Amino acid sequence: MAIVILCALVIGMVSGMRSLTAPAVVAVAARFGYLTLTGTILGWVASTWAIVLFVVLALGEMVADKLPQTPSRKKVLSFIFRIVSGIFCGACLGAATPYAIAGAVAGGLGAAAGTFGWHGLRARMAAAFGKDLPAALLEDALAIGFGVLAVAGLTL
Repeated sequence: MAIVILCALVIGMVSGMRSLTAPAVVAVAARFGYLTLTGTILGWVASTWAIVLFVVLALGEMVADKLPQTPSRKKVLSFIFRIVSGIFCGACLGAATPYAIAGAVAGGLGAAAGTFGWHGLRARMAAAFGKDLPAALLEDALAIGFGVLAVAGLTL
């Protein structure tokens, strides 16, 4: 159970960083057999259309994040969406085990922590770089990397 909770917290944190990267990573992992969702209510996540949808939306979010008019991740609707994404992805990580609900809760908590924690870290990185773009690109890479680690951690 502990590994499911830890991985769900991490995938939730990814949702706090990039709300659509986490579902994209989960969908790709499910499609290629790294995450077993077959036979669960979330089995559709492994479908081709779900992968295309989540990956295209994640790429769009990564582009939009770099635009100056993009609202803060801490705005109410953005924050709520990140929490929902974390709950969804945490539930996916726990779906093949008896811990889907615990995974969902951990994913939501991870998303809340990730939203505020990475907002602060991104601001510090942008200050260190002297501009936001390098910090934003680094955050993109870290979101993908942590997402992969969260899914890979379930195989330990």
